[in-house]
Amino acid sequence: MSLLQEALSKIQPIDSSLSKRVQARLDNLTKPQGSLGRLEEFALRYCLIRNTLEPKIKKKAIFTFAGDHGVADEGVSAFPKEVTPQMVFNFIHGGAGINVIARHVGADVVVVDIGVDYDFADAAGLIKKKVNKGTKNIAKGPAMSKDEAVKALEVGIELANEYAKKGYDIFGTGDMGIANTTSSSAIVAAISGKPVEAVTGRGTGIDDSGFNKKAAVIKKSLEVNRPDKNDPIDVLSKLGGYEIAGIAGLIIGGAANRIPVVVDGFISTAGALIAIQLEPKIKDYIFMAHKSVEAGHQAMLDIIGHKPFVDLNLRLGEGTGAALGINLIECGIKILTEMATFGDAGVSNKV
Repeated sequence: MSLLQEALSKIQPIDSSLSKRVQARLDNLTKPQGSLGRLEEFALRYCLIRNTLEPKIKKKAIFTFAGDHGVADEGVSAFPKEVTPQMVFNFIHGGAGINVIARHVGADVVVVDIGVDYDFADAAGLIKKKVNKGTKNIAKGPAMSKDEAVKALEVGIELANEYAKKGYDIFGTGDMGIANTTSSSAIVAAISGKPVEAVTGRGTGIDDSGFNKKAAVIKKSLEVNRPDKNDPIDVLSKLGGYEIAGIAGLIIGGAANRIPVVVDGFISTAGALIAIQLEPKIKDYIFMAHKSVEAGHQAMLDIIGHKPFVDLNLRLGEGTGAALGINLIECGIKILTEMATFGDAGVSNKV
């Protein structure tokens, strides 16, 4: 049995037997029932995923997967592909948006080279798991072989297993890869069947001419590759990126280890979509951090069936939204575990 098959086989349905006891505690806190809204929902779901009445979040990790895309050669991004390795250096030196927000929420940033077209020297904070030096151009053929897609998925699973053993309580997903919104739009178009223009956004800030070119490239990629929407590995290998596959694998590994995974924006949700297509039970192990500005994100959210925490007009990626989401979940858990009950505080309950 492969690592992928083993991880998928370990994923069990969420046991809702604790639900009444957690809800009873929430309802007995010194507040009108339900008055802390979705923060209470986050606490309840976290308890069910972890199968505990004593939830805690002591160790948090944001995994920022980096990979290059051959389709960048088509001019679909406002930035050149050299930005991918440059931003990896920025991550490991602590200067990127994800580093700032992760420090604010007390999360570790794990930078993973899973497919960057650059040879990095060993560096603190960088995990080298390169499957290949970027994908091939999806406008001309498959992004990667099916074996490479599985290998990239298993990188994410390996990291989930490793960090579960290290005692981490929650994971967040992040990405870096010039032209990866093109691959993500192609994935959601293939799976949803929606028109390409409806699920394609402006990524790093392309103009109208750039948008039209990007949509045309995605259409060509779908025509050339003819992905089977009922086969997630086929969709991933033909249209995806190594970082998207790594994110999908992390989500699978998180579910196999009963560790919640907070999913960032558009690119991360493409990974989540692949993971859920492989095993629908995974849907109950993830949180959707925010709604991205990217046009196709809502279509992905509709398929997954989760309401995102917030809509802050974010479109950076890197794991920035996931870090904010972890903070909100932790807030919900502290409400559950630290807030006084009516009995504790000597406060009269509702008549």
